[in-house]
Amino acid sequence: MTPLPLTTPTQTWHWHNLPICYQQVGDQGPPVLLIHGFGASWGHWRHNLPVLGAQYRCYALDLLGFGASAKPKPGDPFPYTFETWAAQIADFCREVVGEPAFLVGNSIGAIAAMQTAVDYPDQVQGLAALNFSLRLLHERKRDTQPWHQQFSTPILQGLLKQPWFYTFFFQTIAQPRPVRQALLQAYHNPAAVTDELLAMLLKPARDPGAAAVFAAFTTYSQGPLPEDLLPQLRCPTVVIWGEADPWEPVALGREVANLGTVEDFIALPNVGHCPQDEAPEQVNGILLTWLARHTVAIAS
Repeated sequence: MTPLPLTTPTQTWHWHNLPICYQQVGDQGPPVLLIHGFGASWGHWRHNLPVLGAQYRCYALDLLGFGASAKPKPGDPFPYTFETWAAQIADFCREVVGEPAFLVGNSIGAIAAMQTAVDYPDQVQGLAALNFSLRLLHERKRDTQPWHQQFSTPILQGLLKQPWFYTFFFQTIAQPRPVRQALLQAYHNPAAVTDELLAMLLKPARDPGAAAVFAAFTTYSQGPLPEDLLPQLRCPTVVIWGEADPWEPVALGREVANLGTVEDFIALPNVGHCPQDEAPEQVNGILLTWLARHTVAIAS
């Protein structure tokens, strides 16, 4: 099926009076909701929306605090936690989509999708997790880290709770050169690190409140781990993993996902942390096959 052109303007949904940006492609078929990772936005799915939207009602939203969505002060009215994002996703399914959706998430977006499926199972038809965050800096995993990280991480997180420090730190790293360097580490194929991608990630970093959101999440070492959430899932679940991810090792991901609640673990050689953007043809094909299998099962 021919991909639909990605030419429609973004839309705004108000959640608790906070503007939330989203994009939609396709107006027929079962709904699919795409959920980005840390520091990204709906645009990280720009290579997936037109393809999936040719057969499905495909949505991608900016989580609270990211992209073009509102960036309120942490805790006023919501903390930046997976429980908050799960509530946002579930309400989006109810109020915008109008029915339960298949959730597709990358990195922390995959954890937010898992939290949604656990807390609001009536709003989730299925879940596809791409390189889900292992949350290796979580306080419950700290003793597994090298000694220097065990020592330095709490110090840095303590500093990042100080507005003067996190403002300076964020302004230093939210620049073209360090962001490009981080992308070149995360992506196996350097050709996928385009100027378009760089501009897309840098634009929201200029918004008021972006530094506070960054600090709130980078000091968030509590909450759920994927190994807490995955065993509780009761919907069809597939895990897709770029094997060349330097941040979330594939061996650890496979170990965590080795559960009866995960129907398949699909590894992609020579692909990094964001498979949907680096290898969209592969990811789109996997998702279309998976979605077709489960939409047929639901229809029957």
